[in-house]
Amino acid sequence: MDTKKILEGLSDMGCDEKEINFMKKMYEEGDTDTLLRDLRKCRCHLMDELHDSQKKVDNMDFLIRQIQKEK
Repeated sequence: MDTKKILEGLSDMGCDEKEINFMKKMYEEGDTDTLLRDLRKCRCHLMDELHDSQKKVDNMDFLIRQIQKEK
């Protein structure tokens, strides 16, 4: 895979510059085990954010339904 595409992808996913530089180094050195571990860690973080957002949406939906019932 092209290093430039990897770096763009990491940036698009919200990785900070420190993470990107570390993962770039691991990729260039061929340390795929460490790279995959860090990518999975970032994925878990994104999933946590997704779940938190889903909870907020669920709460908003509940509030909307409650207010509609009061009409």
